[in-house]
Amino acid sequence: MKQKKDSLKNKKAVRPVAHGIAIKKQFGQHFLRDQRVVDHMIERVALTKQTSVFEIGCGDGFLTKSILQQPIARLVVFEIDPEWAQFVQGQYPSPRMTILQENILDVKPEFFHEHAPWVLLANLPYSITFPILHILQKNRLSLQEGVVMIQEEVAQKLVKKSGRGYGYVSLFFQYYFDLELMERIKPGAFVPPPKVDSRLLYFKPKKEVVEIPDEAGFWKFIKACFSQPRRTLRNSLSAYHFDLDLIPAQYHELRSQQLSMEDFLAIWEIVRNK
Repeated sequence: MKQKKDSLKNKKAVRPVAHGIAIKKQFGQHFLRDQRVVDHMIERVALTKQTSVFEIGCGDGFLTKSILQQPIARLVVFEIDPEWAQFVQGQYPSPRMTILQENILDVKPEFFHEHAPWVLLANLPYSITFPILHILQKNRLSLQEGVVMIQEEVAQKLVKKSGRGYGYVSLFFQYYFDLELMERIKPGAFVPPPKVDSRLLYFKPKKEVVEIPDEAGFWKFIKACFSQPRRTLRNSLSAYHFDLDLIPAQYHELRSQQLSMEDFLAIWEIVRNK
């Protein structure tokens, strides 16, 4: 029995390897192996001799290689794993490419200001998708457009207009970006395969957005509205300081998942200073 347990333990300890380098689970590394998918990512964006591109997590350079084949001005790659950063630097040397051995979550706003506008092409680490999306939101004025690979479930939430899965995330990112679902990618397109389906998502910052009075307060209000999404709006907000009697009766028995951005803005205008 002990021998069998030791055998199972050793089997679990084996990590997938590419080019003699371990593919590391702690960095969320799943390497794309479908060139057709890469081609669709690149075809969806406009790349010219003046374009600045950045990539998040190059892995063994499967996407990086194809980006460098395009007529772009520069490519900046964020790669937290020094082994893969060194591998890609040696495998695809180019005066147009800079590899930063940094965590994208630590990037300073100054990075986006230089050489803007930027195009993002990346297979995102799924565990930090939302922190990365928030970085993009904060620096959206320096972005031109992009295509990212994310978890299917997350992609669906981002583009939802109502119903199950629709919520703060949907409203927040749709307010700042035009979003478009591209193709769905099965686990077999990656090494090692993830446990979930993936999706290509195209995004483009909106040039103009409707001004929201007390914008920070509004987004806190939206979080409150969706704090209990299965309950009515009135019940969801009952634990907060808003004067519910000011909210028009037509909204009281509706769930937040039934309301549009325009509905929330109208309600916010009524309750924000009361």
